[in-house]
Amino acid sequence: MPTPYILVLGASIIDITGFTTVKYSSHNSNPGCIKVSMGGVCRNIAETTARLGIPTKFISALGNDSHGRSILEHSRLIGYDMSDSLFLDNFSTPTYMAILDDHGEMVSAVVDMLGADQMDVSFINEKETIITNSEYTILDADNPVLLEYILNKFSGQTKFILDPISASKAATIRHLIPYFHTVKPNRYEAEALVGYPLNNVESIIQAAIDLLKMGVENVFISLDENGIFYANKTRKGIVVARNTKVINVTGAGDSFVAGLAYGYMNHLNLIDTVKFAIASSLLTISCEKTIHPEMSLEKVSEILQNIEWVSSEL
Repeated sequence: MPTPYILVLGASIIDITGFTTVKYSSHNSNPGCIKVSMGGVCRNIAETTARLGIPTKFISALGNDSHGRSILEHSRLIGYDMSDSLFLDNFSTPTYMAILDDHGEMVSAVVDMLGADQMDVSFINEKETIITNSEYTILDADNPVLLEYILNKFSGQTKFILDPISASKAATIRHLIPYFHTVKPNRYEAEALVGYPLNNVESIIQAAIDLLKMGVENVFISLDENGIFYANKTRKGIVVARNTKVINVTGAGDSFVAGLAYGYMNHLNLIDTVKFAIASSLLTISCEKTIHPEMSLEKVSEILQNIEWVSSEL
């Protein structure tokens, strides 16, 4: 019998960031340092699910260049399968390049996503067996047209999990919400999905009710330091982790989604799934990197056991 697996479908991105060490001067060469890292919401999720021991397939688009080869080699080292990805000879691997001033504020950026845009309907059709055989398929809202095609074609054949990635992206896919088993927005993305402000607990509860009425089975809304609101047809509440260490919140949402995937694949109940997902994100934010280099089931389990939890049913 084939091993059950999670499928992640989306962009891989090389992040190049220049940090100036002096007052930034435009139209000039600024002393500083440059860091290159692997990114992309979906790539981050795929790496984290693999590090948590979940069999993971990741379908993405990579250029036939040094960046694409490094991402592919990294996937092999970590253990997530990118063999079904789109490999491009005439496009570079998607790349985001930013310049930050001496205060850490972005002053300029260039993004090259032409490679990711080559993933089209015909390519998706070639991956039908991979998609339909996955237990869950994790998607973002980066390409609304292709997303709609995938959701329509494979509805009922896999369970879809959505990370909206931004409020502006979320607003473009409100009509697609009924296709999702799980949605994981932050407060602002949730506002875009339901079309009204979430400024108190009552409005957050109403948003969850409206999303559940659309057909979603599980709703998780990030309230930042105020915890995670969760809801399904029988339970809703808020889980908060106390006395946490925060160094860099980048990647927290990605690791939370990966934690949800772990809970689903291991048949945890709703509350245990939420706590595991929060613990995964807490490990991430305790490090300056987007993915903690020691991300593992063992490390997340330590946080899960040692953190102070506050849970309230609503």
